Amino acid sequence: MKNIFLLFVFATIISCNEKSSDKKTESETKKEFVWEGANVYFLLTDRFNNGDTTNDLNFDRTRETGVLRGFEGGDIKGITQKVKEGYFTDLGINAIWMTPIVEQIHGGTDEGTGVTYGFHGYWTKDWTSVDPNFGTKADIKELVDEAHKRGIRILLDAVINHTGPVTEKDPVWPESWVRTEPQCQYSNYENTITCTLVKNLPDIKTESNENVELPPQLVAKWKAEGRYEQEVKELDEFFKRTGYPRAPRFYIIKWLTDYITEFGIDGYRVDTVKHTEETVWQEFRTECDYAFEQYKKNNPEKVLDENDFYLVGEVYNYAISHGKAFDMGDKKINYFDKAFDALINFEIKWNAKQLEQSQVFERYDSILQNNLKDYSVLNYMTSHDDGQPFDKERGMPFKTATMLMLTPGASQVYYGDETARDLTIEGAVGDATLRSFMNWDKLKNDELTQKIHKHWQKLGQFRANHPAVGAGKHTKLEHYRGLIFSRVYKEDKVLIGLEVSASEQYVNVSSVFNDGDLLRDAYSKQQYVVKNGQILVKLGDANIFLLEKI
Repeated sequence: MKNIFLLFVFATIISCNEKSSDKKTESETKKEFVWEGANVYFLLTDRFNNGDTTNDLNFDRTRETGVLRGFEGGDIKGITQKVKEGYFTDLGINAIWMTPIVEQIHGGTDEGTGVTYGFHGYWTKDWTSVDPNFGTKADIKELVDEAHKRGIRILLDAVINHTGPVTEKDPVWPESWVRTEPQCQYSNYENTITCTLVKNLPDIKTESNENVELPPQLVAKWKAEGRYEQEVKELDEFFKRTGYPRAPRFYIIKWLTDYITEFGIDGYRVDTVKHTEETVWQEFRTECDYAFEQYKKNNPEKVLDENDFYLVGEVYNYAISHGKAFDMGDKKINYFDKAFDALINFEIKWNAKQLEQSQVFERYDSILQNNLKDYSVLNYMTSHDDGQPFDKERGMPFKTATMLMLTPGASQVYYGDETARDLTIEGAVGDATLRSFMNWDKLKNDELTQKIHKHWQKLGQFRANHPAVGAGKHTKLEHYRGLIFSRVYKEDKVLIGLEVSASEQYVNVSSVFNDGDLLRDAYSKQQYVVKNGQILVKLGDANIFLLEKI
């Protein structure tokens, strides 16, 4: 009887712990999230983590490639594995952007940098299929479901501007769909849009309103796969509902928005935005919003919150200082208008080198609270196709984290930023050097890498826990040793200190917190009670504090 009683008590304790854990997960998932302050993790699907070695080779992609220009094994299952392990949660990530997962060209091509396959995802062969090197549609569903359980959003990557290159295995699409010349000159609106980005990258005729038939290679492919009738039926329904002409861009918009209605993804990062007419993105926005509403209507139990579908655009060389107007040379375009919630900010890496931190924070706050009010930017220090990152030699990993995580706007962590992944790979030419496989072994075995990673985790979790960090009003506190400032977003309030030279100093927090408030430094875990409007901050070895009310 005694043993039975003990078993009952033990089972009760376990049950309570499980309920407590469930409650914690639920509360973490439900904490307030705003895209304007999001912490986005950007990864190359093929280069992050190999969760299924059985899909590493497909379509006889066996030609010898240039260094880091073939498929390396990363896949959707590998991302899901890290989601389940809590890697992203521990890093304070609340959105994952992954490179395109649609089926890529089967052949390889040499652009002068060695034979290259479509490992990066930007060389589409079929928008309706997932490339088997990346996984399956079932894998996408699992990833979205597992991420959503943890309050993490999923962004896919949309390409409408071009198909993949022409190879011996990948014929050119019909002339009614694409142009193969001239090549872009990038000096004005016309020669940035109605042209090919590079040689042998067919440009979709996004300006066309001509009714076109499906490309014969797609028809043959779908028939061989036994899904031609279903695909045509869905296309007929789409064009009947929308009334759009059967023009190339609308086919692609339909195919891309299917990933919203089928899987409930939360947003798209959109590729090569300035190389397509701005009206296309307004049309894309309309259909994305419709698809997202349909998904939420059909899956009410899976709705995370009331946030709208998110679109962030890559307008190459857009800078936050441009505000809403991007200069094409002969005209200025507002890509935010009825289209994008945010644009990728190519400027911050220069600001971080040329300006003091306080100047960057104040400048960004001023722009975001005024000219870009109701919109945002996505800041980054490193990316997959920017050959001039903030810290290519990885000599400033702590500063990189501090600047990126604490600058107003949304933040984009490029995979391996948090582990100082090498960006100078011997033998790699061009952007391939930025795209090495994630350095998991170094994170596991190297003490300095672990220390860097811990710094990123602390800052990332603080940003994720507080919308005020990225979306709040910035106010600098004067007359202190170091940079001390507050961020306030609605009821969320934080106080942050950087480069604080004194190990102890009194800080007046009365503009943010009240007497009697219990505060915690999220960096050191020290706790303080506000007395007479101030606290005595004790830093120890650190020169940073991240104060939050508990």
